[in-house]
Amino acid sequence: MNNLLNNEPVKRVQNALNLLRKDIKVIVLKDTAKTALDASKSLNCEIGAIVKSLVLRKNDKFFLCLVSGDKRCSLNKLKKIFDVKDLSMANAQKVKEITGFTIGGVSPIGSITKLEILIDKNLDRFQNLYAAAGHPNAIFKINFKNLQTMTFGKIMDITE
Repeated sequence: MNNLLNNEPVKRVQNALNLLRKDIKVIVLKDTAKTALDASKSLNCEIGAIVKSLVLRKNDKFFLCLVSGDKRCSLNKLKKIFDVKDLSMANAQKVKEITGFTIGGVSPIGSITKLEILIDKNLDRFQNLYAAAGHPNAIFKINFKNLQTMTFGKIMDITE
């Protein structure tokens, strides 16, 4: 299981973390963290403390939404924010192509493409957050302020 740390997408996340904060390390979980519910069970934490990294498409541009595990991303709010009619979730193939991560392991950092990032303001309810680190069994622990600093994300009301 620890050989997961040598997995290319996981190494990409750890390298991105190292550039920003030497003290934050990728943690390999015995159990999967593919969904927010799985992750919260594996980590024995509230489901809301899990950061869901969702890739969406507006027109022909892709962007990333970081959403609290107990909330749903609001397409209607995002349509208003961007003033667009057409907005949708990216499919699994597009997510892999754009980020270099498979769904269930999409990290807020270390993407192969620079993406605009929106952060759900509801994530600031938690002292510690847990985000995917390039694989469904790899995560890293971070606080809200560091997540915002590392991702240059815009904090917004994007959930329902």
